[in-house]
Amino acid sequence: MSTRLNIQEVDPAAYQPMFALEKYIHSGELGEALLALVKTRASQINHCAFCLDMHAEEGRKAGVQQRQLDVLAGWREAPNLFSPRERAALAFTEEVTQIGAGGVSDEVWDAVAAEFSQTEHVQLLMAICAINTWNRLAVATHQALPERD
Repeated sequence: MSTRLNIQEVDPAAYQPMFALEKYIHSGELGEALLALVKTRASQINHCAFCLDMHAEEGRKAGVQQRQLDVLAGWREAPNLFSPRERAALAFTEEVTQIGAGGVSDEVWDAVAAEFSQTEHVQLLMAICAINTWNRLAVATHQALPERD
């Protein structure tokens, strides 16, 4: 599959709002490990190979256990591998990513509210929205995986 469009080459300014959003997200209180889990889970749902590759690697560097990454798509079946905070974030990620399937349930919203401050709740929602936008950009343009040694 070849890249359809290289957004960065066509208009380098196009990504600037996304980079600003990422700066906001990563300057918050969520932590890199949780962000990597959220970004990887959304990327699984959206079938974004480019983002899966990137965020799984970021997760490993941030201390996410390989076993967590290995079973992430089935996290509900392995609750002992994920903290209540991680489980709340993953359920929220799934419902926001698949928003058209029924919105975000009160149960999931309340679980996030119980585990995260309001500021963190905003940061988490923005992180989920950002990764969904990145996934759509990468999948739509057939963004190629980077070469690795």
